[in-house]
Amino acid sequence: MRKIIYTLALAVTLWSCKTGTTGAAKNNVAVNINLVDVKDDKVLVTVTAPEIKTDEIIYSIPKTVPGTYSTDNYGKYSDDFKAFDAKGNALTVKRLDDNSWSISDAKKLKTVTYLVGDTFDTEKGTGFGNDDVFSPAGTNINAGINFLVNTHGFVGYFQDKLDIPYKVTITHPETLWGATSMTDEDASNTTDVFTTPRYAVLVENPIMYSKPDYTTFNVNGMDILIAVYSPTGKFTAESISPEMKTMMTAQKNFLGKVNATKKYTVLVYLSSLAKDDAHGFGALEHPTVTTVVLPESMPKEKLVETMKDVVSHEFFHIVTPLTIHSKEIQFFDYNAPKMSEHLWMYEGVTEYFANLFQINQGLIDEAEFYTRIADKIEHAKGLDDTMSFTVMSKNVLEQPYKDQYLNVYEKGALIGMCVDIIIREKSNGERGILDLMQKLSSEYGVEKPFNDEELFDKITKLTYPEVGEFLKKYVAGTTPIPYDEYLAKVGVSKASEKKAGSIFIKGQVPYIGVDPKTKEISVRPDVELNPFFTNLNLKPGDVILAINNKAYSLDNIYELIGESENWKENDPITVKIRRTGAEQTIKGTVKFPYEEAETFKATDPSKEKLKNAWLKG
Repeated sequence: MRKIIYTLALAVTLWSCKTGTTGAAKNNVAVNINLVDVKDDKVLVTVTAPEIKTDEIIYSIPKTVPGTYSTDNYGKYSDDFKAFDAKGNALTVKRLDDNSWSISDAKKLKTVTYLVGDTFDTEKGTGFGNDDVFSPAGTNINAGINFLVNTHGFVGYFQDKLDIPYKVTITHPETLWGATSMTDEDASNTTDVFTTPRYAVLVENPIMYSKPDYTTFNVNGMDILIAVYSPTGKFTAESISPEMKTMMTAQKNFLGKVNATKKYTVLVYLSSLAKDDAHGFGALEHPTVTTVVLPESMPKEKLVETMKDVVSHEFFHIVTPLTIHSKEIQFFDYNAPKMSEHLWMYEGVTEYFANLFQINQGLIDEAEFYTRIADKIEHAKGLDDTMSFTVMSKNVLEQPYKDQYLNVYEKGALIGMCVDIIIREKSNGERGILDLMQKLSSEYGVEKPFNDEELFDKITKLTYPEVGEFLKKYVAGTTPIPYDEYLAKVGVSKASEKKAGSIFIKGQVPYIGVDPKTKEISVRPDVELNPFFTNLNLKPGDVILAINNKAYSLDNIYELIGESENWKENDPITVKIRRTGAEQTIKGTVKFPYEEAETFKATDPSKEKLKNAWLKG
């Protein structure tokens, strides 16, 4: 999973691979989802039960799903739960909690029905620091226009019946097309039929219904589908596919023999930022799908740049945890989850690969790569650097560990970097962390999970004692990592650079505010203004009405911030303001705030060969 907050610098279980039961129809779960007759923004789900041999059975919708590392209680979005026998007589049902219902006289059970509401309508903010469902893991019901069917939000499971086949039939408007990595077994334009060998496979296969807008291409033997929902039509699949193809080709080249995935789908949902639309931006991985949610208001350059970062991160989850994972992930409990100790690998190494492959494949230069590393070190400083990463991972659903989750993208990636450097140094540049992941893939793989407590010893045997010592001291332990020491091994040391900052935000402090009643944007009176404001002689309290003849307010403030990221130093600019009740127009040029920022650069020529092996493989 990759969470982002638009404009701020903050920065899966796979399916169970037990052999599925393929018995008679009575041992299948048949599901019907009606996307045609939407009432009160809810859809009807009908589930035909398999044979039940107990007097009571529990039907559950997930509390937590793989890859989210959060408690979301998807069942609380469902209501009017009913159970019936073969003659249509109602059976007694008792709701046990947000996510589970107990059905009495269960041997007679034929069907259950319930109504599902979407999560997008309930989002209050960004998905951080509140109880919102992370949008890429959420659901959307917009009748006749768009349905984001993350299947765990619509379909549940009967107790002890996770490993029997599922047949899901979805009726939908003829004008909408369902993008997914699953194969539709129905030829009609109004009904889709999908079958999976077990529940976990269904959960890992989201579907997005919208007006058809997709592209397909092949990358080194892998078929790619890019599907886009853009509410105003601002973006199309065709408009972003060239950049995605370039990136995914580079990723496949970087992974080499590690990955043999034959089909991959990218579902892109672009939010209008309306009150009832998605506000939690980022992406969620699945074995053959990535679901991405971003604001439609982003400029294309920013959208593509962000897509490259989040999609590349999710794609590398193919390695871990989708191939290399612990028993906690293999046998995931959707309503009483036990978390693995190894988020440093699942998210950290994945995030490291998402940056390393770009320098390795020539998509970014060394200076950009070092800046990214320096940024991660700086961001990690704002989190608890003495908290054991393994303890945090195992307890990530609870406080105080939950608040440290974002460190998986910062310190987690840096852990991957340090392990990579140790292996490069000890092997004289011949091997790195990708080689380690290849060996772990061969040792374990999709069908063979590892024991959490045995992973460090296995990695040590596959690499060097120094790697094991690092993991025990800095990952399981509480000692902060001396990054300078590890970067020095490849001839890289600290440096500084002048860096242009954001015009409207410094860190997490904005220079502008919004009046919730009038929706007007104004210059804040309680912050020291940066050169952009002082150069234009903008004053505290000035109401910003328009910039370059485009009106701005709370409704499109994200557009203002996003567009400012494409401005250049000394670009001409016109700002229309209201000051002390009178409107005026100010003309001038763009001036950025600059500050000294820490970065790194190669300074030791004697380590040039090792550094090149690290970055170029």
